[in-house]
Amino acid sequence: MNANKVLDAKGLACPMPIVKTKKAIEELNTGEILEIHATDKGAKNDLSAWAKSGGHELVKDTEEDGVLKFWIIKG
Repeated sequence: MNANKVLDAKGLACPMPIVKTKKAIEELNTGEILEIHATDKGAKNDLSAWAKSGGHELVKDTEEDGVLKFWIIKG
């Protein structure tokens, strides 16, 4: 999936991945995709809930070698 912006939030503990995601998504236009890389296991639930509450769409999430990857379309 092609992202308009990639956010590296690896090594950050909650709530920093959400704080960084919020700031990064503000720089995008509606319909653009933000790709987030995180290592905090809580990020999966946090980002899913945050995207829904903010009117964004979490379209995909994967895990590779302990790195969680998320793709969010800005609403």
